[in-house]
Amino acid sequence: MTYTSIQEMFIMRLHFIYKELFRMNLQKEINEYLSHCKYQKKLSPLTLKAYEIDLKQLSHFCNTTHSHSLSKPTILSFIQELHQKYLPRTAKRKIASLRAFLNHLEFEEIIEANPMRRIKTKFQEPKQLPKTIPLRIIQQMLLTAHTEYTTAATPHNITTTLRDRAILETLFATGVRVSELCSLKKDDVNLEDGTIHIVGKGTKERIIQVENNDVIKSLRQYHTTNSGNSSFFLPIAWVSAIPNNPFVL
Repeated sequence: MTYTSIQEMFIMRLHFIYKELFRMNLQKEINEYLSHCKYQKKLSPLTLKAYEIDLKQLSHFCNTTHSHSLSKPTILSFIQELHQKYLPRTAKRKIASLRAFLNHLEFEEIIEANPMRRIKTKFQEPKQLPKTIPLRIIQQMLLTAHTEYTTAATPHNITTTLRDRAILETLFATGVRVSELCSLKKDDVNLEDGTIHIVGKGTKERIIQVENNDVIKSLRQYHTTNSGNSSFFLPIAWVSAIPNNPFVL
């Protein structure tokens, strides 16, 4: 065995040891970062699970591509693979997980600098039009609600079907979110001038004018049966307890 061959074997051995050390250290840093997110940042279990999956992919990529560091070329190759495997929205989320992990390593001085700072990751996501409910389905739902009201035989069923009809007509007439409708208080609904005060996302407020007299009539009818509650519509816990109710929100 020549000196050159011995030298090559020694270099290969060092290369293998360095790769194994990097793999072990990377997994250790991932585990410590997940613990940091769980116990210090108090992230939700779903977020932690997503982080774990995303960073496990990073570790697997580094292992299969024989990467020895979290360098810019390694991160670029990993991001390129994400774009090839996933839809833009999913790739964007995984890149955000990667960026947060590398920021943590930089802050803890595990790496000198976050390579993501020198990588452009902005990309155009395809715009998707919101899905709408077909008109025939809306008509069928309203017809069913009206039929159940007209055939209700007990006070309890009358109250329930009045609520269902008022909820559906308000949703379709105003376009409010379900969460906004569920949080309506009696003071938010002015049946005299037909306005509804909405508190939406980010506590932004708006006033909606209800122009349809049939909707106002349904709200008035239901309002007379719900005089003992501060919420305009019955509390969710009460609603969920109604057996076989097809309109439970």
